[in-house]
Parts: sequence; structure tokens; C-alpha cells
Amino acid sequence: MIRFAQATRPPQPKKSRAVRVALLYAGVLVVFVVAQLFSFEKFLPLVRDFALPGGQPLAYFLAAFIVIAEVLALPFLLRMQLSVAMRLLSMAMGWLVALLWIAIALWLTLTGSTVTNIGFFGGIVAFAPGWLSVAVGLVLGGMAACVSRGMWPVVRRK
Repeated sequence: MIRFAQATRPPQPKKSRAVRVALLYAGVLVVFVVAQLFSFEKFLPLVRDFALPGGQPLAYFLAAFIVIAEVLALPFLLRMQLSVAMRLLSMAMGWLVALLWIAIALWLTLTGSTVTNIGFFGGIVAFAPGWLSVAVGLVLGGMAACVSRGMWPVVRRK
């Protein structure tokens, strides 16, 4: 028998602080996504200029994947009614967004790249790569950890 996924209400958060952090993280991701999509024609060459090991195909895939991952992270952060599998995927995308930005920031910082914009805000607002951009990625990771711990998407049954 085939069982279809059922959208359920999210479990009660363990910490009320996690809900506030989730809304803050969602707000940051919405600003990132809107800015990146608004200037996507500038975001693609920007990511290509990072000189990643995979060349232009990886750069174009990464630019699109970053935007998709940021959008897919929002349902978990906004506590929407989802299936358990989608809730887990959305939580994982929140982690992946932070890890991708940390990796990109570290790549640009450690390789001594001459790029002048890391692309947090697409091509609209320039944010210089460096240790500050690594710190922004780490803050995103910290928010993802706080939210995941406080709003774990699966109810544990005893």
C-alpha cells in the first residue's frame, strides 16, 4: 500500500529563543535570496570569478544551488506545516547554506582572491571577502545550530 506524505504541524519548540533565532535566520536568508535573485545576471559572473576548482560549470551550478537551498531552508525556519521528510530536508538546507557560505568565504580568503564581492547580497551590495565574511558564515552556522537544537523537526516517542 502506498502512503502519501501528510503535512503535519511542527512539534512544539524546546526553547522559545529558538523561534526568535529562526525568524532572524529566515529574515537574513530572505534578504540574501531577494538580493541574489534581483541581480542574478550579476551573481552568475560573480560566482564564476571565484575561480573554483570545477570552473564555469561548477560556478553556475553553485550560484543556482545557493539560491535554491536558501529558499528551501525557509519552510522549517518559518514553522510551516510540512511532512516530516520535507521538514528534515528544509532543516538540512539551513545547515547547507551556512556551510556553503563558510566554504566560499574560506576559499576566497585563503586563496588570496582578488574578488571584491563575496555575493551575500548578489551584485547589489558589495561585501568584501575576508575574515569578516568567514565570521558571517560562522554566525549563520551558529543560528542553524541553535534553531536545529531548539526546534528539532521529529517528535521522539517514548
